Amino acid sequence: MGADSLRGPQPLDLASIRRAPKALLHDHLDGGLRPATIISLAEACGYDKLPADDPVALGTWFRESAYSGSLVRYLETFAHTVAVMQTPDGLTRVARECVEDLADDGVVYAEIRFAPEQHLEAGLSLDEVVEHTLAGFAEGESAVAASGRTIRVVCLLTAMRHAARSLEIAELALRFRDRGVVGFDIAGAEAGYPPSRHLDAFEHMRANNARFTIHAGEAFGLPSIHEAIAFCGADRLGHGVRIIDDIDRTGSEPTLGRVANYVRDKRIPLELCPTSNVQTGAVESLAEHPFALLAELRFRVTVNTDNRLLGDTTMSNEMLELVNAFGYGWSDLERFTINAMKSAFIPFAERLRLIDHVIKPGFAVLIG
Repeated sequence: MGADSLRGPQPLDLASIRRAPKALLHDHLDGGLRPATIISLAEACGYDKLPADDPVALGTWFRESAYSGSLVRYLETFAHTVAVMQTPDGLTRVARECVEDLADDGVVYAEIRFAPEQHLEAGLSLDEVVEHTLAGFAEGESAVAASGRTIRVVCLLTAMRHAARSLEIAELALRFRDRGVVGFDIAGAEAGYPPSRHLDAFEHMRANNARFTIHAGEAFGLPSIHEAIAFCGADRLGHGVRIIDDIDRTGSEPTLGRVANYVRDKRIPLELCPTSNVQTGAVESLAEHPFALLAELRFRVTVNTDNRLLGDTTMSNEMLELVNAFGYGWSDLERFTINAMKSAFIPFAERLRLIDHVIKPGFAVLIG
């Protein structure tokens, strides 16, 4: 695959890629706000700590802060977005606009994650936080449908790995599992907070036949990936980019270590986020991103945005960056999209319907 991939009659530019049906597995709700919305919500709730009061300047501040090369510094930017997502109106508006923005970019399926425990400062309960967010997703889906388009958006509930509420958030995810929440996740700084600290939450999810992903292999390296899959039983790996540390590239052919072999053999999906991985220092540059090698070795790679505001990115931008860096064609982008859809946490019949009736026909038009 790659440069020799089949090219269709449509040019592989941003406008054409936006028309392609896309599936997104790793996108943080609090990392994708519109700058103008942050300013508006800050005024409404009396938050006066924004670093800028102009949408353009604020967007620039977020991007520049995100390109620090430090995951810790990267995560600090969320203090501002989370601050304006403490009320019913704030949560609902952000969720609605998230759906609208993704649909405008051609996304047809998205799993959006956020940490309810971070939205309790105005007195909302955990259940209320989830209810208002899901209401926003539903409003967004309705608005998109009214415009003649379709998007399916579901939710992952995230627990913060430095806190001690993971079991409580797992239980919350199960309470809403038939109302739009399809899984569970842990996130936050990896160093010093191994996933095994939250083993009771993962065991509770497995005991109830529920799905979960784990942020691992982004900043801390291979040990976090090993724990996530061997001890915790993760269905997917959030990022997982450091799996490259278990692949020996010194010989004529890459040689996989035991962890890398297990991840590939078990078809454990990698939620790769190219722009974000560069921003946080997980990789030096997009040209050096292991995405291409992992795809060539047939790991189940998927393309994701992580935080659209911080990366000033969209799914279409992420795909175009991969096209420019590695020479991918339409058939490659279709494969990555189908990888994501196969790995989604919705039921098999829904996944198959989207693959057969939305994604494949949509790419067929572009491929020709």
